[in-house]
Amino acid sequence: MSSKVRHKYHLVDESPWPFLVSTASLFLTLGAVLFFHFFVQGLDLLYLGLFSITMLASFWWRDVIREGTFLKKHSEIVMKSIRFAFILFIVSEAMLFFSFFWAFFHSSLAPSVSIGSVWPPFGMEVFSPWEIPLLNTIILLSSGATITLAHLAIIKENRQVVIDSLGATLFFAILFTAIQGYEYVNAPFSMSDGIYGSVFFMLTGFHGAHVIIGTIFIVVQFVRFVNYHFTAENHFGFEAAAWYWHFVDVVWLFLFLCLYLWGNWS
Repeated sequence: MSSKVRHKYHLVDESPWPFLVSTASLFLTLGAVLFFHFFVQGLDLLYLGLFSITMLASFWWRDVIREGTFLKKHSEIVMKSIRFAFILFIVSEAMLFFSFFWAFFHSSLAPSVSIGSVWPPFGMEVFSPWEIPLLNTIILLSSGATITLAHLAIIKENRQVVIDSLGATLFFAILFTAIQGYEYVNAPFSMSDGIYGSVFFMLTGFHGAHVIIGTIFIVVQFVRFVNYHFTAENHFGFEAAAWYWHFVDVVWLFLFLCLYLWGNWS
């Protein structure tokens, strides 16, 4: 009888990526701190860290995709742990936005005398929720519908529908980002215009960053699908992208209802 221990877990191979990515993260953080304190060299270090993280993380994820797709090292119990880990990641993202909404409600439910005891602050010109914000809401919800359609098509092994649906999702995502950029350029206020400007750009800016990250996430899954990485039974990479995108949708709904609609009533 063999003394070799057999189990269903994946013991990862030695990899340089965790150490290198953590080092690049240190460069990114130091560069940001130096730049915020007006050191010119800080911006160079910031760019170096950002570029390094992008490249190193790409290599790291490439290895994970290779292990799970081609080497078949991700068993069912491993996939359950990965799913649980990604759910925890989304929960952590929800807590991040919770802190921003906390700042918004703290300032809007009991506005101080310094801003006129009203919300929006006295003299602040704000966006109408029925124009660009409503349009972006329709666009983002449409993207949520198309990525759900793509998921169902993967399960039913309808390849052309998946390609068309993901293409539509990416179109809506890019359109949303472009319209939000237009909104920023034409905003009648800036981040430095008191608490309203700070909260507005913090909430919408972080959400916009998540939209961009989600768009990249979907592009990667689109490329993987075209290269036959997914099957009807095994397509967690796509599922994770869909979960992330639905999270982005839900956060935007709260943004629209709270920040644009309720928060703009004087």
